[in-house]
Formats: sequence, C-alpha cells, structure tokens
Amino acid sequence: MSLISKLAEQKILAAIERGEMDNLSGQGKPLILDDTSAIPEELRAGYRLLKNAGYLPPELELRKEIRHVEELLHHVETSDEERALMRKLNFLRARLNDQGRPFSCLVEEERYKEKLLQRIIR
Repeated sequence: MSLISKLAEQKILAAIERGEMDNLSGQGKPLILDDTSAIPEELRAGYRLLKNAGYLPPELELRKEIRHVEELLHHVETSDEERALMRKLNFLRARLNDQGRPFSCLVEEERYKEKLLQRIIR
C-alpha cells in the first residue's frame, strides 16, 4: 500500500470514528460502477458523458428498435398490422445486416437467452 493510500485510509477511519460518515446519502446502497476497462483511458470521460445523456451507439439503438417491433408482433390483432410490422422488422434487420452486424447475431443472442433460462429453471 502506498503512502498516499495509507494516509487516505487513516483519514477515512478517523472520519468514521468521529461519526462524519453517518447518515450520508447512499449509505448502505451498492455503488453503481461502470466497467470501462475495455475503453481507452482518454475516451472514458466522453463515453460516460454520452451514456449519461442517454445516447446509444447506432447498432445498439437499431437492436433495441428490432426487439421493440418483435415485442409488438406478439400483441397484434389484425393481419394488416402484422404485415406492416413484419415489413418494418425486415427493413430494420436489413439495416443491421448492412452495418456488418448480421441478423444471425440476434438469433444467437435469443438462443443463448433461452438456454440460460432453461438452466436457471432447473
């Protein structure tokens, strides 16, 4: 442990003993940590800003929209609605494929999810 780490640890322990750490907001709640280890250090702040602003990369936004349309398909009442949703779904899948992310990736994700659920249920 470095000198700075030891000093910081001593200061924290002293503050705990004085009661300065009691009744802090978030006390007893888990920390929400982002795993940014795969992102180069110089890009992490930018990624965090985009994530906090609700931005998704185009591929993930497209996958999210595909899942939404698939969910809507489970609840359609008329064949006209179903045809319209199928056209939209095929268009979205084609766009995903054009981006170099074939639809088969989504199928594999679904298979993996099903296998995982079966294993959990057992």
